[in-house]
Amino acid sequence: MEKNYFEALNLVNVSEKIEKKNGLSYLSWAFAWGELKKLHPTANYKVYENVDGCIYFHDNKTAWVKTSVTVNELEHIEYLPIMDFKNKSIAIDAITSFDVNKAIQRCVTKAIARHGLGLFIYAGEDLPEAEPTEKKPTEAQKLFNDAVAKKLSPDWNAIKAKHNVKTSEELTSKQIDEIRKELSL
Repeated sequence: MEKNYFEALNLVNVSEKIEKKNGLSYLSWAFAWGELKKLHPTANYKVYENVDGCIYFHDNKTAWVKTSVTVNELEHIEYLPIMDFKNKSIAIDAITSFDVNKAIQRCVTKAIARHGLGLFIYAGEDLPEAEPTEKKPTEAQKLFNDAVAKKLSPDWNAIKAKHNVKTSEELTSKQIDEIRKELSL
């Protein structure tokens, strides 16, 4: 059975062409476009214009581009904010033509990925940012906290039960602060 075009593009090994910047992975637009055109010479892309004929859209604060890539008469549309080197949106009054061009090329590459080429690069990018995890106390803090809690509190078991822990090692910094306030330390 012949693979569909998505499966064929998804099998193209782009791993050695991935670049890393600021902890994110990128595929060069030139490489992505070249690989796509090798397998699908009639593929094309489009840069959308707003009602004023401008090649980006905005909300009077920041801006984004809209592009599409068509393969085998199937169009995939992508949007991408116009961002700085830290991947933060650029204020509308600070956007340059270079910023717009760069966003368009990245957006086209992302639209190519919708057809299968390098799609894995974008896995997880739409996940919400994880909330910072609370730091656990150091060994010295644990020993100190355990000793203080046992010595100053006649009901250490009640404190552990209240905070749903079996030992002081399981206490978070926030819980330790609460216990200190309870014991007036």
